[in-house]
Order: sequence, then C-alpha cells, then structure tokens
Amino acid sequence: MIHSLFLINSSGDIFLEKHWKSVVSRSVCDYFFEAQERATEAENVPPVISTPHHYLLSVYRHKIFFVAVIQTEVPPLFVIEFLHRVVDTFQDYFGVCSEPVIKDNVVVVYEVLEEMLDNGFPLATESNILKELIKPPTILRTVVNTITGSTNVGDQLPTGQLSVVPWRRTGVKYTNNEAYFDVIEEIDAIIDKSGSTITAEIQGVIDACVKLTGMPDLTLSFMNPRLLDDVSFHPCVRFKRWESERILSFIPPDGNFRLLSYHVSAQKCCLGM
Repeated sequence: MIHSLFLINSSGDIFLEKHWKSVVSRSVCDYFFEAQERATEAENVPPVISTPHHYLLSVYRHKIFFVAVIQTEVPPLFVIEFLHRVVDTFQDYFGVCSEPVIKDNVVVVYEVLEEMLDNGFPLATESNILKELIKPPTILRTVVNTITGSTNVGDQLPTGQLSVVPWRRTGVKYTNNEAYFDVIEEIDAIIDKSGSTITAEIQGVIDACVKLTGMPDLTLSFMNPRLLDDVSFHPCVRFKRWESERILSFIPPDGNFRLLSYHVSAQKCCLGM
C-alpha cells in the first residue's frame, strides 16, 4: 500500500518524511518537483504522478504538499482520502496544520502516523480513537514528558478497536446529551438581469457534533433525498438502508465528524427552486 509519506512546503523543501515498509530515497520526489515547476500554481500539480518504479499521490492543503509513495497500483482516491484524513487529524490535534506547528510537535506527528497506518495499510483514522492511543499535546503534558521521559502513547488499547464499531469507544457518558447537525452549502448560480436563475449547482456537507451516552443508534431523513447526487458517507452510515429507503441510519462517532457530502446538479437544483 503506502510505502512512504513526504511533507513538502511551498518552497520545495522536504521537512518531514515517514517510511512504513522500506526506506524510499528522497530522490523519488524529483519527479514531483518537475511537475511542480511545470504547474502555474500549486493547486495545478497533478494529484497522481507515475514514475518508473513508483506512483506519487499528493494533496495540497495549508500550503503543504502531502505526498504518498506507492509501488503497486491502488485506487488513487483511496490514498487521496487517507491523505486528507492525515491533514484533518493534524488540524484536530494541534488546532492548525502548518509547517512550524508540525515541526514543534514532530514526536506526536510520528506517533500518530505510526498508528494511522499498519505496515502501509490504514488502521486507525478516527480522531476520537487516535486520541485514546496518542494523547493530544498540552503544555503540562509536554513538561511532564520532558522531565519523566514518558511519551503521549496511551496505556491501554481503545475499546472501540476491539468492537464492530471501531469509530466509537465504549463507555461514553455525558451529563447533558446533545447532537448538532450543521448543513453547509455552496451555491454556484448564473442569474440573468431580470433575476431569473439560468443554472445553479449546490455542493453541500453535513457536519455533526454528537455527545450522547452509550451506543446511540440514530436515524436521519430528508424531505426529498432524490435531489442528492454523488453522496459520500462517513463509514458509520449503513449504506444498504440508504440505497433501499433513502434514510441515514448510523451509530455516530463521539464528538465532531463529517456525516456526508453531496452535490445537487443544475437540473435538480432548478426543479427544487
């Protein structure tokens, strides 16, 4: 699967590298640098670059290129999604994902990456599970670790890793049970001078913050679910029920997560209006 990961800043400097199976020479990034030079902007660098012996898959976020190195053909979106999970995890752990912050917390970064991949294959990618494995850095914990020589690695395996619901730990308890769902949409539309809509498209996501005791089983329905296209779900969603009934049924992770993303095409958007 993924052999190595390189983090490259906008100046073309490799400031962090992580290897899982075997050490891949930094020279493999020369092919990436050539593509970077040909691109007019950082966002235009091809996400998949083929080399004689490797494939380079990358995402560009927060002025950092996250470049994964693989040796065999795998679904590229699978690797790209994992890279986005890495970025989201860093942002959740440190508040921001930037080169200075990653360098300041390099030990935690390596510990998190070691847990996210096992021999190159994704293992733990849920933030709440990772935080049980690797404690988020704090000033007090950093001072204690420096004095005692201890690490942020947890003493016990997260309970969620042992269950059929790996994204949620067991024994969750809250005094106040609450769940919030934010529907965030971006509308691209062309409107004529009379105010009539010529065409319109919607890109939307549903972000959730769930703080419920125990192992809740939730159901969410839409007034007109057939408007939604290109729907991408969190792994907690039962896909078969969505296919048959167009109802979201899921056991949610604890805390913040993205439940789904979707697209509403121009034709359906105009019908909805």
